[in-house]
Amino acid sequence: MRRAFALLFILTIVVSLGSAPQARAATSEFRALWVDAFGEGIFNDAEVTKLVNAAKAANINALVVQVGRRGDCFCNRASMPRTQAGIAPRPYDPLAAIIAKAHAAGIQVHAWIITTALWNSSTPPVDPNHAFNLHGPSKTGYENWLGVKYDGALRESASSAANWFFDPGHPDAAAYIAEMFLSVARNYDIDGLNFDRVRYPDLTLPSWPQDNAWGYNPVALDRFHAATGRTDRPLPNDPQWSQWRRDQVTNIVRKVYLEAAAMKPYLRISADTITYGAGPQAVGGWEQSRPYRETLQDWRGWMQEGILDTNIPMNYKREHLADQRAWYEQWNEFAKAHQYARSTTIGAAIYLNTIANSVVQVRKALAPSASEASGIGWVGYSYRTPDDRTNAGTRSGDASRAELTRALTEPSEYDTVLPPVFATPATVPDMAWKSAPTRGHIAGAVTTNTGIPLDQILVELRDPETDALLASRFTDGTGYFGFVDLVPGRYKVFVPDDARVTGKRVAVINVAAGTVARVSITPFAKGAEGKRPPKEATPTFVPLEDPNALEDLPNGER
Repeated sequence: MRRAFALLFILTIVVSLGSAPQARAATSEFRALWVDAFGEGIFNDAEVTKLVNAAKAANINALVVQVGRRGDCFCNRASMPRTQAGIAPRPYDPLAAIIAKAHAAGIQVHAWIITTALWNSSTPPVDPNHAFNLHGPSKTGYENWLGVKYDGALRESASSAANWFFDPGHPDAAAYIAEMFLSVARNYDIDGLNFDRVRYPDLTLPSWPQDNAWGYNPVALDRFHAATGRTDRPLPNDPQWSQWRRDQVTNIVRKVYLEAAAMKPYLRISADTITYGAGPQAVGGWEQSRPYRETLQDWRGWMQEGILDTNIPMNYKREHLADQRAWYEQWNEFAKAHQYARSTTIGAAIYLNTIANSVVQVRKALAPSASEASGIGWVGYSYRTPDDRTNAGTRSGDASRAELTRALTEPSEYDTVLPPVFATPATVPDMAWKSAPTRGHIAGAVTTNTGIPLDQILVELRDPETDALLASRFTDGTGYFGFVDLVPGRYKVFVPDDARVTGKRVAVINVAAGTVARVSITPFAKGAEGKRPPKEATPTFVPLEDPNALEDLPNGER
């Protein structure tokens, strides 16, 4: 019956070809599925084989595979411990297995890691080295890395399954997060690193429904006080406090981008970014949007600075609802218009839509915007839940996946346009800024002459001949700083006079295209202010003399 219907449908399309939309003939397109770690996909070798075969059948050329879930790894060789989820026993390595089989099939693997989730059970992790055991609620002072809400909550709700989070404002937590990503890149032949939940938790309080209420770890608060000279407990909607927290997230993204570029220049660094509600053009601009205010995630700034290669906005909207359909189109337009020198591929929620409506959203994702800007592809969430029927439990994932594959690759009742949207295979688009680079980068650190990192020290980038200021930013909690996309040539890196340092505060460095130039600045500390405090104590820092006297540079769920 279905075949007869499909034949009749095809004949109808053939007859009406003259009025059909112009056929697409893409040969280079990012076509991906998110593969989450909350169900079937990579738990054993058989699941990996099934996953790769399904992707190949749908002409998918990339898999965004969740290997970091909550401070753990679906892998054997990373800085975070091997997951205690029910994967096949060692020597099975989920990440190694999917890389081997996907690459053999010509499919890329991008390692997806949840950035700030730490743990979600009242029962601690089995592994004593898990960050939750070493730096969770049982620890105090500097050793406690937990995110704290304005009302004092340590978890997202009272539920026994609620998440605990890393606080990005804690220097050691931020360094640990960066190493989670970099250790995976270092030890596996992945094609990219993918940030998820690279933000503060978005669970607001009734008094501040549009502003983020997280980030009140005492160590983070002390650092904010040091940076601003303030001594109060800022409200969630305090503009200076909100920007300081945004900067902490941006610092992590920048560090991973630069260190990954130094390690494996070809890696694609991507992020699954927030698109809550209406698009910026409908709410008064980016700074009024929910991602910017509610989650403190400045992904537009990351694109403008160049610390992401590919933005994947999680544009999770239901096509059958008029308001969400409009929001989907608004966010597509905004993301495509704000790629700068990088790229965007639209993420869509196939689990919330019928298969027919998912194909409609694929075509919208691939179409040029009103301003003729085009993204590079589409990513569907998720392999495990390929349509709304699977999500509702009324059809199996296997059955829905087969129908989705048919809708994407064959003429069918799901789509009136020919050829089908993924009728033929496509290659993953090139990153010209990495394959044929014309710019270079600088990464460095400011430490005392005794090796103590200097936190929130202003670093300026200047022309060595004219001394003109080109850019500036503060170091992170480990003394790290970086500058991206610089024209090749000589640069002066300079630490201005500060209440905490004296002595050598300048270095001249050459930047070459496609490379990360390294620089270390080691001034003398004035007294004991530059020393890191004992780990069990709350740190104290000397405030910066004028933290607001710098030019305004862009900085920058599931």
